[in-house]
Amino acid sequence: MSEQDQTQQTEVDNDAQGDAGTRVARPTWAEIDLDALAANFHAVRRRVGSEVKVMAVVKADAYGHGAAGCARRLAAEGADWFGVALPEEGFELRAAGIKQPILCLEGFWEGQAGALVKQQLTPVVYRLDMAEAFDAAARAAGVVADVHVKIDTGMGRLGVRHEAAAEFARALKRFTRLRVDGLMTHFASADEAARDAFTEEQAARFRAAREAFHAAGHAPTFVDMANSAATFAHPSTRGNMVRPGGVLYGLWRDVLRPEDNLPEFRPVMNVRSRIILLKWIGAGETLGYGCTFTATRPTLVATIPIGYHDGYARALSNRGRVVVRGRFAPVVGRISMDLTLLDVTDVPGVEHGDQVTLVGADGELSVPAEDLARIAGTISYEITCGISARVPRRFIEEGEGGKGKGER
Repeated sequence: MSEQDQTQQTEVDNDAQGDAGTRVARPTWAEIDLDALAANFHAVRRRVGSEVKVMAVVKADAYGHGAAGCARRLAAEGADWFGVALPEEGFELRAAGIKQPILCLEGFWEGQAGALVKQQLTPVVYRLDMAEAFDAAARAAGVVADVHVKIDTGMGRLGVRHEAAAEFARALKRFTRLRVDGLMTHFASADEAARDAFTEEQAARFRAAREAFHAAGHAPTFVDMANSAATFAHPSTRGNMVRPGGVLYGLWRDVLRPEDNLPEFRPVMNVRSRIILLKWIGAGETLGYGCTFTATRPTLVATIPIGYHDGYARALSNRGRVVVRGRFAPVVGRISMDLTLLDVTDVPGVEHGDQVTLVGADGELSVPAEDLARIAGTISYEITCGISARVPRRFIEEGEGGKGKGER
């Protein structure tokens, strides 16, 4: 880079900095309440008791909440294991300082076995070629490495078919550098009371597979079946380790069955922005792409810098609502890639720069992710997972006074 180019780049960098040297950014962010995360974790811990291990599932960037920050807090609170989907996610946790055992729920990809052994990540295996590759990597490293075996009892995605469990268990015995330290399955409909018979059938198939593994000479330390829904609705399926995911992040209304004794799970994510423009339009004027909103009265319109690329779903156009100054305000017009319009006519004293809460709580009002999911025709997990990487996560803990401890 030439001296002139370096000078120009320095000027650009300086322009992008705030008074204290912190980077100035678009006023759109997601607050991650780590105290709420901890409270939700302990609610699960109390329910399952001290004899059952808790694997905190932090796949998909902790359901959009920021895996490293969430995992560090959960580790401090006593999480026994962490569950990720991909080895890549496990590597990131190790780089973030996580020491607890990590289970890679989707297994691993060709060429990754050696890295898993080195990083002490435990893969789920469900094919013999995977077991062979991992055995070879363990042999090369001079260790005996742990794996968990997944049994497909009716979900139909990953896993050894339950009818083939005995044959698979016998075949694994030739891999002398592997130890089957865990046996697991996944329920398809543990949250649906109408399908309890199928959940019970899945559990029975799993028990038969477990017996087959014991008969073949395997002695898994961990037996785990229960996701968030099964942890609460089917206590008999907890085994000696449960795998809560959504409930840790306060996503439960569309995950758990309504029960009188459910814990008070607290939402962990609050997505916020600020008003960048206010303007009046007259009755009969339209807004947004396709002119899908027509004002029936003089209307005060607020523009906020968040759109569907940020994960604020386009399906919420003319249907969603936000919180501004202690009032609900509707979304009007189509949500754009980067901008959203609000009708703030009925919000007294509204001003440029006012905070807007799109997901989560603001004072006594809230916009639960589950409500947005229902409007958009999806589940709450997709709402939080969909908040994109260009929305910075600010991790909030007690004593922070409403300011983020850090951004990702």
